[in-house]
Amino acid sequence: MTPLERIIEMLPLTWMDVAALALLVGLWAAYQWYSDYSGTARPRLGREMDHFLREWIARMVERDNRMVDVNVLRILTRSSQFFASTTMLILGALVALMGYAEQAASVVAQLPFALQVSRRLWEIKILVLLLIFVYAFFKFSWSIRQFGFCSILVGATRKPPQDAGEYASHIDRITVIMAFANRNFNQGLRGYYFGVAALSWFLHPALMIAVTLGVIYVLHQREFRSQTLDVLLRRDGG
Repeated sequence: MTPLERIIEMLPLTWMDVAALALLVGLWAAYQWYSDYSGTARPRLGREMDHFLREWIARMVERDNRMVDVNVLRILTRSSQFFASTTMLILGALVALMGYAEQAASVVAQLPFALQVSRRLWEIKILVLLLIFVYAFFKFSWSIRQFGFCSILVGATRKPPQDAGEYASHIDRITVIMAFANRNFNQGLRGYYFGVAALSWFLHPALMIAVTLGVIYVLHQREFRSQTLDVLLRRDGG
């Protein structure tokens, strides 16, 4: 018996449960690498928005009155704060649910197509959801910090200096940090999508597999094939 088989035998997991969980983790990691870090030349929503982000920062540096820019930063920060606060509420609810796992399992078992599972397996499923939303919380909180750094850099911005290198360096500095903040926000939001997939595990692992594939499809469509992306790309071709 292999070490993996021994671990699975100790845990109240079927092979379908293991397959569904492995698929969720594997596809999530693979999609995140492909979308955020792979460097693919294919147009994607995040990269195109980064181009407009740089244009915004370049114009911001040239303005004397930056109240509009500060308000935009405030809106972006509040979006991250909203999801960070919501995530904390979800985490609190999941922790409370751990104490009522047996009662919740008996209620869900009465639903059509739901499987009768043990308390231990329910606790494992809740723990998986907890880990997903803890990850999302850290992403949102780091995004808030990075938007805060951008606010400081905006406040430290002078009129365009005579040194062109200093001018370009300051624009790059703000643009890169704000792009990092946007990426962390998007990754936290992505956690909500996969949280929905993990939630379907409470009904059936096969449903979790189907929802995970559906989440990947939706994310890919929005990032690489959406009408929003088509509109952003028109600036190059008219």
